[in-house]
Amino acid sequence: MLKFHLDGETDVSSRTTAFIDRSADWIASRFDLGPGKKIADFGCGPGLYAARLARTHASVTGIDFSKRSILYAQETAAREGLPIQYVNQNYLDFETDDRFHLILMIMCDFCALSPAQRRALLSTFHVLLEPSGSVLLDVYSLKAFSKRKEVALYEPNLLNGFWSPRKYYCFLNTFKYEKEKVVLDKYTIIEAGRTWTIYNWLQYFSPEDVAREFMECGFAIESYYSDVAGNPFSPQSREFAVVAKKEQRHR
Repeated sequence: MLKFHLDGETDVSSRTTAFIDRSADWIASRFDLGPGKKIADFGCGPGLYAARLARTHASVTGIDFSKRSILYAQETAAREGLPIQYVNQNYLDFETDDRFHLILMIMCDFCALSPAQRRALLSTFHVLLEPSGSVLLDVYSLKAFSKRKEVALYEPNLLNGFWSPRKYYCFLNTFKYEKEKVVLDKYTIIEAGRTWTIYNWLQYFSPEDVAREFMECGFAIESYYSDVAGNPFSPQSREFAVVAKKEQRHR
């Protein structure tokens, strides 16, 4: 499954940057971040959160499959003298002997995974967390699902040239699966000399859906929010954030 990532902070609007600043401040306060705390940022992209949280003097590890994003993040960290460990890898394959106080998965990456991938990742989180560790992630809500429409769209250079630096034509077909609460965006990209297709599947969740998946993997839900900046939960939010605590598995 595909999850889009920004490849540099220069691509982020001032409004988004302000939200990330506010969100990072809330995360630092909510989880009492500082020296001695270890954070893993799964799907870190260009380090938008990793850099901000590293400024609390916590130890931060960022994992992302995009080489371009990781290179940008490393350059930013080097420029600021931030000792962040960045790993250019599919986070589904990530392994380490380190143990973390907080694991992040922000920008709804969780929604781009299949049920089996989500189970495997949550099991990995359980292993990687310290005994009292927490997970913070956000997901698309059923309110957002209700707003999605099935569409067929054709546009030159769709998504402002996201798919290729060269001129291309793109067909977008969106399909909704009501029972599963899944949306498929199918992109067919036509360039000179080649045609290729991307399938972007996204799962939408209720709080109960998230709670069930977490509890099956050894977590207890601690709280819900409307976003990763700590705003109170609302059923009308198109996204919502989850804080889950690791439960100890007894033999």
